[in-house]
Amino acid sequence: MKKYKVTLTAEERNSLQGLIGAKRTAAKKVIHARLLLKADAGPEGPAWTDARIAEALEVDVSTVERLRQRFVEQGLDAALSRKPRERPARQPKLDGRGEARLIALACSAPPQGRKEWTMKLLADRLVELEVVDTISDETVRRVLKKTRSSRG
Repeated sequence: MKKYKVTLTAEERNSLQGLIGAKRTAAKKVIHARLLLKADAGPEGPAWTDARIAEALEVDVSTVERLRQRFVEQGLDAALSRKPRERPARQPKLDGRGEARLIALACSAPPQGRKEWTMKLLADRLVELEVVDTISDETVRRVLKKTRSSRG
């Protein structure tokens, strides 16, 4: 006996079928919609086994199990869309103040003996000024590009 039994209402079933038939829908959403329709153990559902669903939709059995669980515990919307991250994978190196310091530095006169700032020089100066512990020249480049700041 399955711990998480998917039973769709007529409205949910129609919504999922409409999602599958829509022209512009994310592939993962379509797969999840098909999976839920195949797992439906209601009076109009086929109630396929997890192994059969996994084989038909070319996904892993654990994917079917997790989606069943998410549908039962959190509902249809949670089963169809990805869970949003609570926080970014990595915290940004520079916050607003740090970016402002970088831009001000990039717009200032270059160091003695240099014609212009390089990304490496800017990165080294930010560390020297204790704006950040460490920072790569690539991060400096991306921040300057994002703000459309000129180094000259």
